[in-house]
Amino acid sequence: MPLETPEVARSVRDIVADLTVIVPAFNEAESIRDTVTSLMNQTLPPRRILVVDDCSTDGTGDVAARLGVEVLRPERNTGSKAGAQTFALSVVQTRYTMAIDADTVLAPNAIELLASVFVNDEVAAACGFVLPRYVHTLWERGRYIEYMYSFTFHKQVQDYYGKPLISSGCFSMYRTDVLCAVGGWSGRTMAEDMDLTWTLYERGWAVRFVPEATSYPIEPANLHFLAKQLRRWSHGFVQNVRLHWRGLLAQRYLRSVVAIAFFDAVVAPTITLFVFPLLAVLISPWFLLAYVIDLPVVAIPVLSGARRRRESGRALRSLPAYFALRLANSWFMFRAVVAELVIGRRLNVYEKGH
Repeated sequence: MPLETPEVARSVRDIVADLTVIVPAFNEAESIRDTVTSLMNQTLPPRRILVVDDCSTDGTGDVAARLGVEVLRPERNTGSKAGAQTFALSVVQTRYTMAIDADTVLAPNAIELLASVFVNDEVAAACGFVLPRYVHTLWERGRYIEYMYSFTFHKQVQDYYGKPLISSGCFSMYRTDVLCAVGGWSGRTMAEDMDLTWTLYERGWAVRFVPEATSYPIEPANLHFLAKQLRRWSHGFVQNVRLHWRGLLAQRYLRSVVAIAFFDAVVAPTITLFVFPLLAVLISPWFLLAYVIDLPVVAIPVLSGARRRRESGRALRSLPAYFALRLANSWFMFRAVVAELVIGRRLNVYEKGH
């Protein structure tokens, strides 16, 4: 997104000069240096960087302090990323606030580009493009394709209609007064970013997606950590639908997107995990092709986006991994729907996902 006029460019500089970045961190000593360095090396660096050392035991706070940024440490662990971010929000004095995960690095111009949409006074939040920092293992490759597909296609369609489904928790920017007015990041669900985004829509605010502003988080490299992440995400989605469904009814486009997503969350995992294998056993193995029948639908936007980033080879090598990840997504979504809506067993404990 180019800064089209000198007036807009000056406005963006003023916005970033009035920006505080919150970095929630629990035992992130190995990654916090890269995150803070990427913030310091922005084309327009933020006014203030706050690292919330959420009672880490690996020296995370010491690493951050040696880099020259402010470090906050609560008396006891807040219990979640949402808790750590809201703890820091109480000391933010700038007009704008950004939240970025402590395992995430930014492209050099990411903050400048993300800030550009805040020249519109109706925008309360904005998020950017997300891609895994490392793409080596099966699960990292699956997530690379998942993100490339989602952010190249779905997210841009959602932004066209003015309703991105989520302002991504790993890298988003907000108006501080609006953020404070809604109570910051709530811990009432396992997906605080989705909860906050839908709350902003219900309050009449706009949320934007800026595809040129890119962030690179570390994604789970093995099934152990992937399971924690998917458990949190799947339960968080179901919890947010239960929490916000009345408010979503007034959001015409958003209610349609969420309704389709919820239908997929309830029906698609059952078909994927049970119906297709049963048909393959009872009728014909050809039914197993259903798992990859939508390959062209996925591959076209992925390869198009990868070509623009000069990553076509990586995308082609990673495509098969996407279908393995989709099976994992289906399994954890199925379990979340059963637990939250059938058994009534709510997930309340936040588990780190990498």
